[in-house]
Amino acid sequence: MQHQYWVTKETVFRKLGKKEDAYIVASDAELDAKLELFRSIQDSCLDLQRIIDKYQERICLLAQEENSMGRFLKECGKQDKTGAGNMMLGVGRTMSHSGQQRLALRMPLLRLFQEVETFRHRAIEDTWKTVQAMEKSRTEYRASLSWMKDISQELDPDTYKQLEKFRKVQDHVKMTKARFDRYKLDCLQKIDLLAAARCNMFSHALITYHNTMLQFATASAQAFTTVGDSFKDYQRFEFNHVKELSEIKPEENSTNDQEQDDK
Repeated sequence: MQHQYWVTKETVFRKLGKKEDAYIVASDAELDAKLELFRSIQDSCLDLQRIIDKYQERICLLAQEENSMGRFLKECGKQDKTGAGNMMLGVGRTMSHSGQQRLALRMPLLRLFQEVETFRHRAIEDTWKTVQAMEKSRTEYRASLSWMKDISQELDPDTYKQLEKFRKVQDHVKMTKARFDRYKLDCLQKIDLLAAARCNMFSHALITYHNTMLQFATASAQAFTTVGDSFKDYQRFEFNHVKELSEIKPEENSTNDQEQDDK
């Protein structure tokens, strides 16, 4: 009954954030640092899942917009029989193809999402259970230390009953310390393994996404470059109102024409 009283008292003090003994806190510095790492892994994996979900959704929307723009340009190009129509046809086909190829990025992203989800529900959940068991044993150990401290302040070595009671509390402290040390070691090892497993998961799951993204970006850049090169001989349109769209300003054109006339 007395042990439960001190455990409850210690639990309430920890919930309220009461300042604990500096030496006891310092002895758990390594464990607390590992717990911060665990919380970081736990939070970052959850955030990553949300980001991947939004990212693949945006990829679908962008691919749809690219495809719609490509169809629009092809329809306009078919109606225009001039060089501008040929340009719209070429750009429209390239944009539609780019939109279709962009969807290939979803597969490695979905695989990464599933890998992170499995990692969260298995590895992180298992480590979390160990952390909870460790926190319970740590609370019991610190409660038993407080109990022994309280008994020692009223201890009279000449009184047999008080001395016997102190020895029982001391044995209880040793027992809770051994249990806490066991769970503490389990936590340290599991968190280290968890961090290594996360790195291993990313190194495998991200390779496919990296290769797919590189392949898509290279193919799209090459396709748009080819289309752009095929339009070099076309006469440039002179923008009179929205002059920012023109690469060469009218003043520069007139200057070039005068220089050619002088020659």
